[in-house]
Amino acid sequence: MSPETPMADTEALLKALLDSPAPPPKLSEIGRVAEVGDGIAIVTGLARALSDELLEFASGVRGIVFDLEPERLGVVLLGPSEEVALGETVHRTGEVVSVPVGPALLGRVVDPLGRPRDDRGPVEAAVRQPIEAEAPLILDRSAVSRPLATGVKAVDAAVPVGLGQRQLIIGDRQTGKTSVAVDTILNQRDTGVICIYCAIGQRGDAVAKVIAALRAGQVMDSTVVIAAGDEDAPGLAYIAPYGAMSVAEAFAAQGRDVLVVMDDLTHHAHAYRELSLLLRRPPGREAFPGDIFYVHARLLERAGQFAERVGGGSITALPIVQTQAENLSAYIPTNLISITDGQIYLSPRLVRKNQFPAVDLGVSVSRVGGKAQSRAFREVAGNLRVTLSQFEELEDFARFGTRLDDQTRARLKRGAAVRAALRQPERDPVAAPVQLAVLVVAMDGLFDGMDEATMTGAMAAIRAAMEEDDAGLGVRIAENEKLTEEDRARVLARARAAVEGADRGAVT
Repeated sequence: MSPETPMADTEALLKALLDSPAPPPKLSEIGRVAEVGDGIAIVTGLARALSDELLEFASGVRGIVFDLEPERLGVVLLGPSEEVALGETVHRTGEVVSVPVGPALLGRVVDPLGRPRDDRGPVEAAVRQPIEAEAPLILDRSAVSRPLATGVKAVDAAVPVGLGQRQLIIGDRQTGKTSVAVDTILNQRDTGVICIYCAIGQRGDAVAKVIAALRAGQVMDSTVVIAAGDEDAPGLAYIAPYGAMSVAEAFAAQGRDVLVVMDDLTHHAHAYRELSLLLRRPPGREAFPGDIFYVHARLLERAGQFAERVGGGSITALPIVQTQAENLSAYIPTNLISITDGQIYLSPRLVRKNQFPAVDLGVSVSRVGGKAQSRAFREVAGNLRVTLSQFEELEDFARFGTRLDDQTRARLKRGAAVRAALRQPERDPVAAPVQLAVLVVAMDGLFDGMDEATMTGAMAAIRAAMEEDDAGLGVRIAENEKLTEEDRARVLARARAAVEGADRGAVT
């Protein structure tokens, strides 16, 4: 080998490198923070940024491009605004906000970005999905035809909810809205329904109580808790329900039935209003921006019963909204009433009467769930709403001390007994056969004239008897069969025996 060979190889290599095309230039935009507010930042220098793009700040905080203006970007921060300094650099990520999805989330407590809030380490999810998605097409949907049992007697009997329905839970503070939603989750323990509880702007102790109730009810293994507390950035509260819906969509695409509780959309609307006003968006009615209806509509339209060709699953949405002084005509409540398929109204008037759950059947309505309700419930509870409304009218009239005939007294006793039969403690959902038995007995007059303590004991005895042996009633309810006269007679006989046994025990 001649000594010139290595030199020749080097020259050839250099010549090849010089003749090869130059690599394309890599452009990197760097922005800077021009202004910082409570939960927002104004960024300059990122002229190519896209709407809803995720930005990375030098401090590690992330943000979403909210407003696009010629010389500036309005950015919603997903972390503490105190950590963002004026003049610090900002980089584009070329991504949108996404959340981890899949079975790895079951049993976990996470924030809206999928970061763990429990002590079980990081979420080992292989797939992430954007929090924003288009609502399914009409052709990809099916009619609501299967019931979602809530375990709440007043709801299942008079305001039934179907799988794939959007049912609003509405009422003043301290009327039991969260309790109805949590009881509904607890009632899904043996149904195979996956539950997602999304806490928006709630206090940490309130969320901790809900998690404790879910664990005590043994439903946490099939539940995902997504929490954005009142101490978190308002940007996290804003994206929380969208992240919960993306998690639900991943399960629904696999053919699963999913229940999503959003607690509550009043805080969500307030967070969006706060961010919009700080970013100088023009305010409208009640200082909300003009697109607040679209903010909630595009969220709830993602729920529904889906056709077999797109998985055949369902997403049932139970959004919660808070009213002030029973004002149902406020801006956000009227928006959500028009978006959803019905509402469960919890009345402070009934709370003052110690009626829990305080479901006002005169205002509550279910526009599609009745088609999914079993025939047995429809037969028994068909006159429930009329019976209670007539009773309340007579009750108001009887307060004037007017003399009442025997027929009116009997109707008052029947109405009081039916209303009392709908009472139940929180965190204690009732199975469908037990609900049906209690309703049959109440509508038939067996509870007429009973005092509260005696009726409580009687209902406990009926529940114990039906849970021990319901004579196949639960199967027939699940198969949507009618309640026969034999079934009704059998339920009444078992109820009378249970009540008499309870009375004998009380006397002893």
